[in-house]
This record gives sequence, C-alpha cells and structure tokens, in this order.
Amino acid sequence: MVGELRYREFRVPLGPGLHAYPDELIRQRVGHDGHPEYQIRWLILRRGDEGEGGSSQVDCKAEHILLWMSNDEIYANCHKMLGEDGQVIGPSQEITGEAGALDKSVLGEMETDVKSLIQRALRQLEECVGTIPPAPLLHTVHVLSAYASIEPLTGVFKDPRVLDLLMHMLSSPDYQIRWSAGRMIQALASHDAGTRTQILLSLSQQEAIEKHLDFDSRCALLALFAQATLSEHPMSFEGIQLPQVPGRLLFSLVKRYLHVTSLLDQLNDSAAEPGAQNNSGPEELSGERDRLELEFSMAMGTLISELVQAMRWDWALSRQRPLARSSCSIFQPQLAEAGPGLPPTRAQPSIRRSRRFRPRSEFASGNTYALYVRETLQAGMRVRMLDDYEEVSAGDEGEFRQSNNGMPPVQVLWESTGRTYWVHWHMLEILGFEEDIEDVVEANEYQGAVVSGALGVALPSWRWKPMTELYAVPYVLPEDEDAEESEHLTQAEWWELLFFIKKLDGPDHQEVLQILQENLDGEILDDEILAELAVPMELAQDLLLALPQRLDDSALRDLLNCRVYRKYGPEALAGHPAYPTLLEAQAQPQESAGAARVEGKEPPAQYPDTPLWRLLVDCGPPGRTFLDLERALSSEGPQETEIKPFLLQLQRQPQPFLILMQSLATPAANKPLHLTVLRILMQLVDFPEALLLPWHEAMDACMACLRSPDTDREVLQELIFFLHRLASVSRDYAVVLNQLGARDAISKALEKHLGKLELAQELRDMVFKCEKHAHLYRKLTTNILGGCIQMVLGQIEDHRRTHRPINIPFFDVFLRYLCQGSSMEVKEDKCWEKVEVSSNPHRASKLTDRNPKTYWESSGSAGSHYITLHMHQGILIRQLTLLVAGEDSSYMPARVVVFGGDSTNSLNTELNSVNVMPSASRVILLENLTRFWPIIQIRIKRCQQGGIDTRIRGLEVLGPKPTFWPVFREQLCRHTRLFYMVRAQAWSQDIAEDRRSLLHLSSRLNGALRQEQNFADRFLPDDEAAQALGKTCWEALVSPLVQNITSPDEDGISPLGWLLDQYLECREAAHNPQSRAAAFSSRVRRLTHLLVHVEPCEAPLPAAAAPRTKSRNRSHDWSSLATRGLPSSIVRNLTRCWQAVVEEQVNNFLTSHWRDDDFVPRYCEHFHNLQKSSSELFGPRAAFLLALQNGCAGGLLKLPFLKAAHVSEQFARHIDQRIQGSRIGGARGMEMLAQLQRCLETVLIFSGLEIATTFEHYYQHYMADRLLGVGSSWLEGAVLEQIGPCFPNRLPQQMLQSLSTSEELQRQFHVYQLQRLDQELLKLEDTEKKIQGGHETSDKEHKGEKAEEAEGAVVTNVVEEEEEEEENEDLYYEGAMPEVSVLVLSPRCWPIASICHTLNPRTCLPSYLRGTLNRYSNFYSKSQSYPALEQGPKRRLQWTWLGRAELQFGDQTLHVSTVQMWLLLYLNDLQAVSVESLLALSGLSPDMLNQAITPLTSLRGPLDLREENDVPGGVLKIRDASEEPRPRRGNVWLIPPQVYLKAEDEEGRNLEKRRNLLNCLIVRILKAHGDKGLHIDQLVCRVLDAWQKGPCPPRGLVSSLGRGSACNSTDVLSCILHLLGKGTVRRHDDQPQMLSYAVPMTVMEPHTESLNPGSSGPNPPLTFHTLQIRSRGVPYASCTGTQSFSTFR
Repeated sequence: MVGELRYREFRVPLGPGLHAYPDELIRQRVGHDGHPEYQIRWLILRRGDEGEGGSSQVDCKAEHILLWMSNDEIYANCHKMLGEDGQVIGPSQEITGEAGALDKSVLGEMETDVKSLIQRALRQLEECVGTIPPAPLLHTVHVLSAYASIEPLTGVFKDPRVLDLLMHMLSSPDYQIRWSAGRMIQALASHDAGTRTQILLSLSQQEAIEKHLDFDSRCALLALFAQATLSEHPMSFEGIQLPQVPGRLLFSLVKRYLHVTSLLDQLNDSAAEPGAQNNSGPEELSGERDRLELEFSMAMGTLISELVQAMRWDWALSRQRPLARSSCSIFQPQLAEAGPGLPPTRAQPSIRRSRRFRPRSEFASGNTYALYVRETLQAGMRVRMLDDYEEVSAGDEGEFRQSNNGMPPVQVLWESTGRTYWVHWHMLEILGFEEDIEDVVEANEYQGAVVSGALGVALPSWRWKPMTELYAVPYVLPEDEDAEESEHLTQAEWWELLFFIKKLDGPDHQEVLQILQENLDGEILDDEILAELAVPMELAQDLLLALPQRLDDSALRDLLNCRVYRKYGPEALAGHPAYPTLLEAQAQPQESAGAARVEGKEPPAQYPDTPLWRLLVDCGPPGRTFLDLERALSSEGPQETEIKPFLLQLQRQPQPFLILMQSLATPAANKPLHLTVLRILMQLVDFPEALLLPWHEAMDACMACLRSPDTDREVLQELIFFLHRLASVSRDYAVVLNQLGARDAISKALEKHLGKLELAQELRDMVFKCEKHAHLYRKLTTNILGGCIQMVLGQIEDHRRTHRPINIPFFDVFLRYLCQGSSMEVKEDKCWEKVEVSSNPHRASKLTDRNPKTYWESSGSAGSHYITLHMHQGILIRQLTLLVAGEDSSYMPARVVVFGGDSTNSLNTELNSVNVMPSASRVILLENLTRFWPIIQIRIKRCQQGGIDTRIRGLEVLGPKPTFWPVFREQLCRHTRLFYMVRAQAWSQDIAEDRRSLLHLSSRLNGALRQEQNFADRFLPDDEAAQALGKTCWEALVSPLVQNITSPDEDGISPLGWLLDQYLECREAAHNPQSRAAAFSSRVRRLTHLLVHVEPCEAPLPAAAAPRTKSRNRSHDWSSLATRGLPSSIVRNLTRCWQAVVEEQVNNFLTSHWRDDDFVPRYCEHFHNLQKSSSELFGPRAAFLLALQNGCAGGLLKLPFLKAAHVSEQFARHIDQRIQGSRIGGARGMEMLAQLQRCLETVLIFSGLEIATTFEHYYQHYMADRLLGVGSSWLEGAVLEQIGPCFPNRLPQQMLQSLSTSEELQRQFHVYQLQRLDQELLKLEDTEKKIQGGHETSDKEHKGEKAEEAEGAVVTNVVEEEEEEEENEDLYYEGAMPEVSVLVLSPRCWPIASICHTLNPRTCLPSYLRGTLNRYSNFYSKSQSYPALEQGPKRRLQWTWLGRAELQFGDQTLHVSTVQMWLLLYLNDLQAVSVESLLALSGLSPDMLNQAITPLTSLRGPLDLREENDVPGGVLKIRDASEEPRPRRGNVWLIPPQVYLKAEDEEGRNLEKRRNLLNCLIVRILKAHGDKGLHIDQLVCRVLDAWQKGPCPPRGLVSSLGRGSACNSTDVLSCILHLLGKGTVRRHDDQPQMLSYAVPMTVMEPHTESLNPGSSGPNPPLTFHTLQIRSRGVPYASCTGTQSFSTFR
C-alpha cells in the first residue's frame, strides 16, 4: 500500500540520511499535568524514500515511531496539524461505498440472519461430536464466513457466542471444521488491525485454549498474529541467530503479548478526555487507573520473564554477576584508557590478590620478576594476566597447567576463553591456590597491577568534592532521601517482590500473605492495598528468605536475577555474590530433608556405577530424582502414576534432563551412554507430562550427534527413531528440527549409510513439510521481540514525559540482556555459505571436518592454488586461521596471500600476506576485520622447498558474536533523539517569543538530564549503553537549544547574548545575596555551566548562524543540525555568542571613554571584570578565554585608525609610566608593578592586530627615551617576554639586543685600552735603551740619505702624531679621570628622530673626554675590519647627544643627560653664558636645549636663568651658595622628563596615509592578475619592489609622509590581512596561500581626518578600483581614506 506524506516540510534528522516526518494523530489523552496529549505517528524514512521527484507517496509499511506530544510541541514542530480551532486534526473518517450502499432495514435483516446462523451452527456442532461433520454444518459456517467479510456486520460478530463457536470449531478433531474456523477468523480480521487484534485477544484469553487447539489450529492463530504485528513493529534482527522456540511456547508468548497490549490500550483510554468517561468521580477514576497500572506491570513482567526464558538468556547469564556501572555522568566522555595499552576501566566491586606471593611492582626489572614466577609457579595454581596478549586480555584469570622450553613457555587454562593458551612468564601474577587468595582489594585501589609502572586513573565521585559538586555534572544532584523513606522499599522494588508473591500457588500464597499481615498489624490485604503498601526493608528480607523454597525453577531464576533480590537478598546482605547456581538454591530444602532421613536412620538409596550415574552424580538431589525415574522406567510395565511425580519434579528442575540430552554431543566413544540416554528419551516421549519438558533447549546436541561422522550406526538409528517419535507426537519439534537444518543432516546420513536407516526418509519428509511453519515461527519470534522492545521504549518515553518511576518487574533485566546481547558464537558453518577450491573439489570437505589428520591436496601448477569462501551476509571475520603440518614437507605452504572482493570477478583487494614458517601449525591470516567482504580468497603463492602442489589440513573461520545491542541502540537512540529534538524545538519556540523564559531553561534541562542520568544508573548495565544514551540526549536536546539561543534574530541579537549582557550589567548588584540580581545571576551561571558540561571533540566547522525570524509558523528544516549537533558545535556556538557579547561591551566602552585621562586603568579594570565574568559563567576553559580575547580584539578593530592609534599610544604611555614608577621601590613601587602586570595582560590582545604596529611605534619611542635616560633594568626584559607577540617587527627586542652588544663592545674596548697602554709603555722602555746605548756617525752621504728618510717620516708622522695627540689628550690630564661608556645604537631598531642630532666631540667636549671617544672610534673601526665581519658594508660611528652622565657638584651627585653635562661642564670655565651662544655652539634645536635647561634652572637645579634685554633667551650662570635656601646633599635627578607623543599629530596622520597607500597598491597589483591571483609571498615582494623602485608614492605625498615613507614586509602583511577582513581580497579555497581581488568595494569613512596637512574637513570617499596612478608603466598605490582595519597573523 502507498500513502501520502502530508507534512514533508516538517522533518527531524535521526541520523545520516534518516529523517522522521509527522504522519497522523492516533489517539489523545489527558496528561499527568492535566493538559491534553496527542499520540502522533512519525514515519521514519531514509533519504530518497520520500518519493522520486518530490513525490509525497510513501509505503504505509515504513518504520514509524509513536510519540506522545503536548499541544505546544505540536505547535512548535508541525503546526499544520492544528486546525483553525487549535485542536489537532485527526485521521479523516471516510465512509466506504459499501457502507453507504446498505440501508438500515437491509442491515437489520442481515444481523438477524447472522444471529440465527450462529445458533444453528452451535447446535449442529454439538450434534456431530465424534462423527464426520455433516454438510449442513459446513454450509452454515461457509455462509457465516461470507457474512463476516461484510464490514458493517463486524459488530454482530463480537457476540460472545461467536467466540464459543470459534472455540468449538478450533478444538474439533475434524480438519474441515478447523479449516472453516480459520476462514471465518480471516474474514473477520480482514477489516482492520484493531478487529484482528481483538479477535486474537478474545480467543487467547479463553480458558484452557491450548488444551483444545491442535498444531494446525494453533498455527492458524499464530499466522493471524504474525500478520497483525507485521506492520506494527517492522524491526529486523538480521545477522542475529534467534533461538528455536516451539509453537507451544510461542503461543504462550502471543497470549502474554496480547494481554499486555490490551492493558496498555486500556491505560491510554482511561486517560482520555474526562467527558468521554462514565459518570465516575475523580477518586474512582484514579483507583481504576492504579489497578490497571498494577495489572499492566505484572503482565509486562510475566511477558519479560517468559521471553527471557524463550531466548535462553537466563541460562546464558545465570552464572554471571552483572557488573555495577560506574557512577559517573553519562554526558561526559569516559577515559577509554588509563594509559597506553590499558583496557577500558571497568567498575568492579573487588579484585582478588594473593596472601603469599609478591606482585610485579615489587621487582626492579621484568627479568627478575620472570625468574621469580618461573621458580615459584606450580601446576594447579591460579594466575592473573597482567598484559594484553593476543587472545588473552589483562585481568583474565586461569589455572597454570605446564611449561616447556618453547616460546611462549607457559600454558594456562583461561576462564575467559574456556581453553588453554600459551603466554610468557612476566605476563602472569601468581594468585596461588584457593586458600592463598583473598577478596580484600577494592578495584580503585588496584589500578597499577595490570601494567607495571602505569597507574590507572579512576574518575572520583562528585560527593568527594563538595566545593565543586554543583558544576561537576550538568544536573543538580537530588536532595538526600528522607530517613523514613530510605528504610522502606520503593514502589518499583515492592511491585517486583509482589510479582513473585502473585506467582505462588494457593497455600504458599496464603503463607506469604500471613507473613505480611503479621508485620503490618494484621491489616486485611486485598489487591488495592497490596499495591500501595510501604514495606520496610526488614520485612522484605524476611520475604526473600521465604520465597526461594516456594518457587519453581524458572521463577527462582527470575528471583535470583531481579534487582530486589540482589539488593536485599540474604547473599547480598552477607557480602557474598547474589548469584548462586540454581541447583544449589533448589537443593537446600531437599538436602535438609536428606539430612532428616539420615537422622531417622533411613539408609540412603544405592545406585549402580553406570555411565548414567557418573553423568548425573554431580547434579545433587535433582540428579538422584532422575536416576529414580530411570529405575522406574526400567521396571517391567511402568505405571503412569509412578512416573508422573518424577516428571512433575523435572518440570520444576529440568537441569538433569538437559544434561542428559546434551550428553549426546559427547564423543562417539560414549556409545553405551548414548544408547542408554536414547532409550530413556524414547520412553519419556510416550508420557504427556514429558512433552512439557524443554526439549527444544537441547536439540543442538541431537543435531551434533546426527552430523558427527564418527557416530556409531546403532546410535544413529536409535537417534532417528527417537526424533521421529518426538516429531510425530509433537509437530512443534519437527519445526525446531527444520530450523536447525535437520533435513540436510538426515540426507547426509542416508547417503553415508546407503539409505539403510529406518524411518530416516519419513523423518526427513516430516521435517521438510514444516518449512512454512518454521518460517512462521521465526517471524513470530522476531515480531514478539520487536513488539516488546517497542513497548519498553514506550515506557521509557512515558518515564521521560511524566517523570514517574518505572515499576515494571524485570525491566532492568530485559534491558541488561538487550544491551549485552546473545551469548551464541558464530561458528565456522554459520560464517560461510560454501567453500570452493581450485582443484580436487571432492576433497574440499576435509578443510572443515575439524580432523587434523585429513587434508585437502591441490593439483595443478605452482602458485595457482586457492580456496574461496562465500561469506554469509554481514559477517565480519574476527579470525581466519589456516591449519598446516610440518610433516607435509614440500606440500606445506610457504607464502599465502588473502584477497577480498564483492564477487569472484572483483577479487582485487589484498587483505594480508603471510610467510609461513616450516615449524608452524596454525597460520592466522586475518584478524578483526572492520568491513564485510562477500568473497574471501586464500591463494597459496609458494610452497616449502619449491613444491608444486599443496596440502591444507583445515580452515577455521571465527565470526563476530552477534548481539541485540546494535539493534536496540539504534531504536533507543532514534526514540530518544526524536523525543528530545521535538522538546528542544518547543522550548526554543518559548524562548523566541519571550526571552525571559530563557531563565527557566536551566531548571528544564536539569530535570531532563537528571532524569536520563537516574534512568541510566537504574536500568542500563554498562558504560557503553549509558554513554550512547547520554550522547544522544545531549546532541538531541542541548545542541539544538544552543543553536537556537545563540542564533541572532532580526535585530542581530541572540537570546543568550541578551541574557549575558544582562548578567554583565547587573554583576555589581549581584554581590548582595538577598537581591533579585543575585538570584538572576545564579540562574544564568547554572545555565551556562550546564551547557558547557561536555568537552568539545573534533567536528567540521558549521556555517555562520543566519538570522531567524520571530514568526512561530515557520518551516523547521533541522537537516543542518545533523552535523551541528555535536559537543564541539555547542562550545563553538557558545564561544561565538560570548565573543559577540564581549565585542559589544568593549566597543561601547571604547566609544565612550577613549578620550579619558584614566582610560587605560579603566579599560584594564573593565577587561578584568570580563575575565572574571567568563570564569564565573564558563569556568577556566581555554575556548572561552580565547573568545574573550577575540571579542576584545573585535571591539578594537571597530575603532577608526586615529582613535586606535590614540588607544595604542595611551597603553604605551601607561606602561612607560608604570615601569619608571616601579623604580621608586617600597609599597608605591609594588603597586606600580601590580598595575603594570594587569596592563600587560590586557595588552596581549594587540597581538595579531593592526593596532600592534602603531603600539610598537609608540612603545619603541618611549622605550628608547627610558633606556637612554635612566638605563636598562630586568623589568624591561620581563615586559618584552610577556608582550613580545604584540611587536610584529620585534624592534623593542632588537633594542635590548643592541644594548647587550654595546656592553660586549665596551668590555672589548677596555681590553683594547689596556693593550694600547702596554704598547706605549713598551715603546718608552725601548727609547730609553736606545738613548743610553746609542752612538753618532759622521758620514755625509749617509747623513743625506737619513735626512730624506726623516722628512718622509715626518710627513707620515705628522698625521700619526695628530691622531695620537687626539687619542692621548687625556693622558696628561691631572684631575680624576671620568669613567666613559659608549652605547652603539643601530638606526634600524632605534627611533631615527632620537639620533638625528649629531655631536662634534672636538668642539663640545673637554679634552679628557675627547681622547676616550677618539680611541673608541679607532677601536670600532678596527673591529669592523675583521674578516668575520667583512660580509656586509662597514659601519661607522656618528656621535649623538643621547646618553646620561653623573656630575659632582659640591656634595651633590647630579644625574643629567649628555646635553646637560656639556652645558654644566662648559660653565666650569665661564661665569655665565647666553642661551643664544649655546645654540650656536651645539647646533641643537631650541626645543631640545630648553628641555635640558628647564630642570637645571628649577629649584633643585644648580643654575639660574636671568632674562636680559640685550641677550635673547637669557643668560645662564651657576647659582651662588649664599642664595641656596637650604643645604643639599646626595643624588639629584635632573634628567629631562619624558615627552609623550599625540596620535592626532602629524606623525599619526602619516602612519594612516602610509597604510592607505599600501592598501591601494595591493589592490592594483591583484587586479592586474585577475582571478588567477598571486601567492602571498610574491605579492609582498611585488609591493615592496614597487614601493622602493617606482615613483610611488608621489613626491608630494612622500614629503608629507616623512618617516612614514619607510615600508617593510610586516607593514604589507598587515595591510593584506586588513583587506582580507574587509572582503576586498579573498583566499582561494583549494589554495589558501593564493590571493586574488574579490569585488570592487567602496570604502567610506564618516569621520575620516583629512589626508592633506593643510586642508580642513573630511576627505571625499575614495574607491580602490577607480583611482589609478601610472608612471613608467608600473601601477602603484592610490590613496584611500579608510580608518578601519582587521586582524592579521
């Protein structure tokens, strides 16, 4: 059938390509809050299933989810389902043409005919009992079937007499009557599913229906049920091997299922509109609903119990104690490993350790420990594995068997695998014998023993950290339970215990009720009172002690597995495991009875030593019961009265019977035992009570015996006799044999024994005829299991919606089995469909016969041999092993290659290649494949010793362990995702209408998340299931909410952004805990901490959030949330919102306060408050701190250029003042350091911004004055180390480096002076020696030659003497020689304006200083001529007025600048000097000289400045001592104060002009390269080349730029990234390093200062794409008035 997809625009993503669409209203009810709720069917469709070409036709059998929704949820998610009156539109009730064709009179006549026909049929049926049915009866039934097919007459057939008629017909021994009954039921059920279900329910509730139904009648009803449930729960369990359930048990499951669904419908109908109910009071309605809830819970518990037994889960896990799940948040990702190679942490109650033997951690090395284990270990000792090794995992325990000299040397029988495996000595920890082992070590105390030296990390409980418990989990922890309530069972626990009380028979039931009455003051207990009892824990413990002796085997297994027994049972209270074996639990009363017999001197029964006795001797009293049964059967003519009690006992305790049947799977050598067992089974089949035994649970053993090639022919014949007899008595077991593949096994047995097996052919035909029934049974098992899963999911949804506890018994048991899955392994024959070989196919069966003595031998050329496996659909290979033998010599494979493909023609993918060693016996070819390969081919490429043919001894294929967890996880996640995404949309709608409702979001989310956490702690068995639920819930609820509350609306403001703004505004007022602001702030903090609970993970970047409309009736396309719904997207959206809030806050502050004198301290305080707010709201998370920095950067980027330059200058000035102020010391100095540190934290925001360039400019200027004025200190380096990234050109760092270089040169100069002094002294000594020992000669020619040499030497010596005279001017100075230090400053890193004034030492400095400077000049010149330094151009020194000096003036030490030093030294020789003469002598500017004179003429200075009429500027003279107001001593600082720049002056404007010119030049170059673009490195080189070589900028602009005409790569990169932020330049998606021109963009600044110095008013708007300046054919930069900029990196 095909239906219409009416609401295709409303879709909810459930997974990749999977969407849910609302379809129609099913029913409605009144919710727990009194508001109406509507059950909506949502269709689950994959992408492409919605219809081709936009078609809205879908298959009506598509998967669906039934979801109860409130009116608001429907309004928010699918508002079109609401009518004009606001009510949900129900399914249209169309009147069929047939109904319209029948008038009332005709319909009444037909109803009368039907009633008379029913009476006639009942009478005729009673008359023909035991005879062949007469034709009139068959005709009457045929006419009734015809009437039943008319839909308007359906109501007549609901008469109870119709059910009686159908019951009599279905239980009739005549086949034709039963077939006619089936025809009538099919006719009645053909109208709708409701009628079909009602008929099935009515029939199934008839008393003793199973006794009256034969196989065919029961199959007819089961087929109807399968048809009824096929479309209700279309769930697939493909790949999971379901157990074989006989029809009798299936029919019981169907009855239970129909009963549960009926009660569930009654519960939903009882909650319908009050007007639809009878005239009953609210109390009566409430009592009726409570009764239905109790009845539904008991029925659901019974269904789960029988289903668990039918699936054999109780036997598979009866000996396994369920591990307690770790109590941690399910919304936080768990630590998968405690360290490299460690297994996932599991919550275990205790870990056993040895009392005698030492652990590995006590040894210094692994070799020492291995020797200790080797010497100590004895056979039979228990050991524990410490490391993961191949098939054995760390923590596995086993029993040591033996050791040898092989590798690995130790053989251990491991409990985890059930077989032996060889490991190494150092991998084992000795536990010893059982008496040496103690269970005293808690799991969290034993983390280091698994891997030596690696300690596991266990997540602590939040109760351990009370200071952070509020934010440790995303939900508020519930308050502690009341002490009185904690002493009683919860309602769920009591109802689970009540379930077992209701299971008891009459006398036992009365005894338990008597115990209850005695403990409850003799109160009369009826069903209503029982349901509401408050049972104390002591009473529950008494009941749990009394129940085990009164329950049968199946109910006892349920009791031992239930939660109330594990919690309050005697074993749990005593501290022992609450999971004793069933035989031990059942044997207690019988052992006590046996003990009583011993005391009564009754001799114990004696049994002969037979194979049967040896088989059952360990079964205890049940085994002895079975031996008594065998003795009774062996007696002559056994009486039914003697056998029946034993059979009833076996029905209660069937374990000996199952052991007996499973013994058929033992080796063929046990022939006597097999024959005895088959004889007993053959006799049991004849008793009706024996057919109620669980034969189907041990049919696998019969099939193993039937398939085994070693089974003796006599045993095989007896087995066929037995199976034929069993299938004849109950055809259900013929169906079971069909499901187990008995037909093929019987055919192979007939082929092997040449057809000489009696009844084998008949048995095979009987099994073959049940093929259709086997398919029906499999479908029924799937439908019942799927229906139960859907009901469980429905209960979970009701639990979420109503927040009421789940009181269904065994609910956690059912979920535990669904999450853990089946215990059945996929064996070799279940993994592959067939095996093909390259040659000798008749011997291919030898590969899989599990006999290592047989083999498959190939025939052909070398390298052409292969084995091809055709795998079953969906099977992932866990291990593929090849069995070989070294004795095969040259036939043994040497190299094997494995290929995989989708078909035999596409085997192109090499999966593995293995080189086989000659000593190997098992060759592992594949392990743990993650992809399904339909075809696997094993190719033998080479044989040992160059052999041609090969021999393979066997092939083992181990597939995965199929579980129900993937199926249940998919269903659980789908329902959870749909529920919470619908709820998230409804909450988002409320927030969109009223932002104040965002304050309630925290409590809403807290309730939902705590609900899921409690559910996971109560019902889910392991962390994997809990984490899957938590992850789905978080993605479905929190992710969409965060997406919606962080998306801006039409005004550009998001709801969360508005809330955070309000939080920042009322932050100061929130300090009063009694104020409304404090309560408001608390709600905001709880909300934000909840939203950032999950740490981010990798996810693709989502698109930018688009503004959303305020309209409620908008289309909801949630497809984008399929990728955004991740924890990382939550954090990303929250950080983006926080960044926008911070950016707006910073921008408002800068706009209002950027001109204030105290701007920097106030901005630092504002930034500090934002930091504290970020920590308060989101905790110390790096993502939000980064968002804070980006928000501050965004606020700075919105400033125009000159305002941004002013801000950067203010910060540079503030840092300079704090550094200089810190020199004061004391408390004031410490306060300055604190202010400096806070400012530096704020300045770090400049890193990567365009403002960093201007900040570096001003900081460099102030730093230069500071270093030259007061000198360097440790604080300079510390500041640069902290804010170094804020200097893109690293000029301040280079300045400090140049000072270090100068200090090194000064040390070298000191050594150089000492060398010169030593040289001069050596010359003087030589001269004295020549004078003392010299003599004269008088030869004339000789004199003439000497005269010429002296003259030449004179000429040469004239220059040398002048230089030496300049160098040695201070050598003859009689006073104290001053200490002179020279600073060599490079103009590349020091401000040029500071060193533009040169100093002439000859005219301005005294002689005792000039000599030192001259010697330093010569030293520096010589140092530049070293070969190591000749790589670049030689540098020369140019003396400047920069520097500082210390002068002694009386008792004072004057700290002055170089200019002041020169001026004061100049006054040493003069009494007075005019300012005008000083200007002429020094060549300084008047401003620079006046800056130096002002401190000297202050009250602290030594000079006076007197104004004279004829002397411009005044006259300076030394102040007389008599004029001193007071005596002065000590240090006096007269260095001129720092002169601070203004960003609004000419230099700031020049910086802006340079940036605008570079922007235009970049655009012009990129436009010339078109869409192809240019690499960023090439662009920088071209811009610098054009700036330096071309006549660009124009001469007028160059002169106006001044220093701004210089340009480097950092300036160009800053402009490039500024244009990228503007959108004028774009990156290529595939090559981000390639840049190209984007679009023409007009840049207009409303407050742009004039670019021309002499003009006034703003500049006209300029565009990058219209202004062109051409010269020499080279494009260069144009001007632009832009003042805004963007970040760069």
